[in-house]
Amino acid sequence: MSAFRETSNDAPIFKSVSSSTKQLFQLLNCIRFAPKVHVQISEEGLRFAADEARVMQGIVFLDKTLFTTFFCNMPEFYLENDLQSSNPDLPTFQISLPALLETLQILGTTDHSFSRYSKSDHEYDANIRSGRTNAFSNQALGMNGVCRLSYQSPGSPLSIILEESNVTTTCHLTTYQAEYSEEIPFDRDSMQVKIIMQARWLFDALSELSTISSSRIDVTAYPTSPYFSLSAVGPLGSAGVDFYYGKDLLETFAVANKWTQCYKIDLLKTSIEAMKLASKVSIRGDEQGVLSLQFMVEVEGGGKNFIDFRFIPLIRSEEDDQTEYGSSDREL
Repeated sequence: MSAFRETSNDAPIFKSVSSSTKQLFQLLNCIRFAPKVHVQISEEGLRFAADEARVMQGIVFLDKTLFTTFFCNMPEFYLENDLQSSNPDLPTFQISLPALLETLQILGTTDHSFSRYSKSDHEYDANIRSGRTNAFSNQALGMNGVCRLSYQSPGSPLSIILEESNVTTTCHLTTYQAEYSEEIPFDRDSMQVKIIMQARWLFDALSELSTISSSRIDVTAYPTSPYFSLSAVGPLGSAGVDFYYGKDLLETFAVANKWTQCYKIDLLKTSIEAMKLASKVSIRGDEQGVLSLQFMVEVEGGGKNFIDFRFIPLIRSEEDDQTEYGSSDREL
């Protein structure tokens, strides 16, 4: 039995039209690490949030400018809650992200280069800045279609309709009641680190550190040289990458005091697709050690869009340090 009640208005809560959903696929594909995502509808666009055991979160916001038309009709009980609370209570539900990506693929809204959206850490050359125009895309071949998305009322499925070459295909994706809606907190008022650099530099560094099979990575920022450092120690040795301050590497650098935290490398690697797609990344860290990687993605016809990843740091004990580094000392 649904916990939601139907709206009395016949107009859907949300409906939109897009002439190309390739950009939607590319952005949502960056947070495919979770089986389900939380969707929040607002007058400004659609917010998709994926969570991994509350230690990592990926957020994609699909701005309304990505769509040809975008319509949002808030039911009365949502408007009443907004008046009574300073925090807007917007329509929210869960949906299967693999099902959504598979639907976009089946409906022909993506190019062959995104087929099966298989995950690989060694596809840098093929996928970096993959949003560029393809000579064999549907748009280049003159086979443009129209994709319609709609959400009728709380508890209703998310409907996707594709009209292409006089053929109409309809898919209804089941929605589920949202389990949570809170973000991993990031305190901007106590931000200790803010660094902006090209996303591909971060991808290269993470790929280099992954070769030693380490389970953790140390992220350190200094107010002076070497400024920004990534390092890891594993069974195959140790490795480190330093970024020195300069417009060619670090476009923006703001660090008052030394800041160092440790994170699980497998969690950081879930943002690799965003690193490949984005042009720039903003690396931020707060006083509690929460790491925010905000990627700027430039999509054709949609301006600039942002993908935000947040990571909770590992609590590191002295015994862990001795266990990890002690073996290297004995070898020396």
